[in-house]
Amino acid sequence: MANIASAIKRDRQNTKRRAHNRHFRTSMRTQIKNLRSAIETGDAAAAKNLLPLAVASIQRVAQKGIIHKKNAARRVSRLSKAVNAL
Repeated sequence: MANIASAIKRDRQNTKRRAHNRHFRTSMRTQIKNLRSAIETGDAAAAKNLLPLAVASIQRVAQKGIIHKKNAARRVSRLSKAVNAL
């Protein structure tokens, strides 16, 4: 446990930020999971409807700095490619 006041405050801030980031990362992963399940079942209509939601979620998380922008671009590219292959 931290003894210095600035270290205690930093610990509090990190805890809050970790919880905040976890919320957005989890919601992004859920959107991706829903899209991937639609792709695996071969449901092209559902996949095309879920793709914009997943892309928006990924870009929102990247904009907040939770994941790297190139990581987001790679995820969007691979999901789009999978949907277009249906």
